[in-house]
Amino acid sequence: MRRFLLPLLMLFAATALGHAAEAPAPEPTLPTISLSEDIGETIAKEAAEVKEEIEHQARSLFTRTYLGWDLDTIHYVSTWVLSLPLRAPEMVRALAAHGRLLGIAGSLVVLTFIAAVVYSLTGRHRVVRRVEAALGPVRHRLPGRAYPFVMAAVRVLAAAAIPLALLGVYTLIRETIAYRAAWFGLLGELLLLWAAAALVLRSLEEALTGGLFAATAAHGRRIFRFARLGLLYTVFCLVLLHAADAYAFRPDVLRFLRFAASVSVVCLFLLLMLNKRSLLSFFPELPYQSYRRYLTALGRYYYPLIGVSFLLALAWCFGFREFGTLLLVKIWSTIAALGLLGIGYHALRLGLTRWAGRIPATAESSRELVRTARSLLGFASGLAAALVFLNMIGLLGPAERLLSFPVLKVGAVALTFWRMIIAALVLAAFVYASRFMQAYLDYRVFPALGVDSGLGYAINTIVRIASLAIGCLVALNTLGVDLAFLLVFAGAIGVGVGLGLQTAAAHLVAGFIIIFGGKVRKGDWIKVEESVGMITDIHLMSTRVRTRGDVEYLIPNSSLLSSTIVNYTLSSPTVWISLPVGVSYDADPQRVQEILLAVAAAEPTVLRGETPRVLFTQFADSSLNFELAVAIDIRLYPERLVKSNLYFAAFREFRQAGIEIPYPQREVRVRGTGGAMPGPEAAAAGAGA
Repeated sequence: MRRFLLPLLMLFAATALGHAAEAPAPEPTLPTISLSEDIGETIAKEAAEVKEEIEHQARSLFTRTYLGWDLDTIHYVSTWVLSLPLRAPEMVRALAAHGRLLGIAGSLVVLTFIAAVVYSLTGRHRVVRRVEAALGPVRHRLPGRAYPFVMAAVRVLAAAAIPLALLGVYTLIRETIAYRAAWFGLLGELLLLWAAAALVLRSLEEALTGGLFAATAAHGRRIFRFARLGLLYTVFCLVLLHAADAYAFRPDVLRFLRFAASVSVVCLFLLLMLNKRSLLSFFPELPYQSYRRYLTALGRYYYPLIGVSFLLALAWCFGFREFGTLLLVKIWSTIAALGLLGIGYHALRLGLTRWAGRIPATAESSRELVRTARSLLGFASGLAAALVFLNMIGLLGPAERLLSFPVLKVGAVALTFWRMIIAALVLAAFVYASRFMQAYLDYRVFPALGVDSGLGYAINTIVRIASLAIGCLVALNTLGVDLAFLLVFAGAIGVGVGLGLQTAAAHLVAGFIIIFGGKVRKGDWIKVEESVGMITDIHLMSTRVRTRGDVEYLIPNSSLLSSTIVNYTLSSPTVWISLPVGVSYDADPQRVQEILLAVAAAEPTVLRGETPRVLFTQFADSSLNFELAVAIDIRLYPERLVKSNLYFAAFREFRQAGIEIPYPQREVRVRGTGGAMPGPEAAAAGAGA
């Protein structure tokens, strides 16, 4: 991040100077930066306020709501229930009166509703079989994994089709007639309950016993039996409450019925939740340490959690509504949210892993996209889990209050720890998103548009700098810093930077020229101090080059731009190299040419798209000199390796063909008279000759 600090400051400085040139203004005074005074007192005051607020909320939680019934209510209900057989004639007379009021048409409608109810209970499987037969011709078009889920959805809809249709007909009739008897209004509520219960019950049956999930294979049917019993009993209680409300029972009776129904439902669902082994088996085994610790903690404290939840539910039934609701929702919503986050993270991670397994090993851009996607997914999941956990346990609000005291003052702006944390998270989100965007451009966009690697790297550099600049501005805005004030402040810093860091500014300008000039690009092979290396990174201040011996050079951009650059891959990675070869005068030049061309053709490091050439270059003192010219891909093989392989092969072939590779020879002739030994003068003359 430090390499982006200088260009951002210079950008702010240029903007500030440009505004100053357009409209002269008095010289601004630089703002003061100081620590906030009385931090300890501020923290103590804020902590006291948070404590008082928490105590007030705690007191409100224990406020009990009046139940609204007593022993007289129980006596009245028991007396009414015992008198039901004696009131049967009265009920028959009321039913006959309603029948006469409805007439023949109304009675037929009621009978039609009853017949539809009976058919939905007995003919549901027949409807499902007909739908499966209708889907037979298009089954091959559905993916194999999706077909069971499609049929499960069809069965769920078939189970609720008739009550939904009846609910639609009932709504139409109710809007067209003025009949508003109590039983008629109750009928609509019962139809709505029936449709909802059919959807939920059939969905549970398909999920737990339909074989859709491997986790439900062992204990799905057992849990479904308990869940079905609890759901049907809950529906029965709701029907009873709706009927009592429709027929205008006494208010205390209605409250007693709600109390009795809620207590019985809580006790029934306690029996369901006691199936610890069966319920915990629905959590899949995932290869993540945090998820395994979560399951271990849940299994260890399962029964205490169930006991506390049962007591909280009873407290809700006995009038402590806010206390029971708050803690129950926080406990189980936290457990469910963390579990769903873990499963969702695993599903996305598994999809990325499967996709990465289908990518060729040479597709570096694809693998970079996978890596950045995983890091972005990890950051988002970790942040979401932390926020959900803190919010569910009730610490997010108090933590915000406690960390919202001013720590640092920049002019008139007071910075707090909470704003700093939010700004850091915003900046991190921009960094992760920028990396993912760059990887996606490399993988999908640039190949589709035919963008070469050098231009793509330049575009990614723009994306990286722009993302970081925008992220910094958003983070500063989150901190509450006035951007206009920031320009003034950065202008003063920019003047100092321009005077004291001229060399760094030169490197920066040269970096932009290199990045956008297109003459030196990432992935190019250039010559650095008699060594050939590949450009691995082009930063704003320097360029990194790695040789074949894994030696890295960091070249300042201004130095690179001011010197002669030997770029082997600017227009093409094909490079021609030549090998000087000398043979004796006794050798046939045509035979030498044939051997050298055969050696070049057999060498795998020589580029096949170009035809090797042999040049007869010189009649030397001791040899006939030739040059073998071959083309190589400089990115794949070094020049020294190719030459070494060719020299080995040529030496072997020359020796087999009897062609001598001469070495320099000199003859020294000594002249004398009469066989006498030459004198010093003669020896010197002979040596001079």
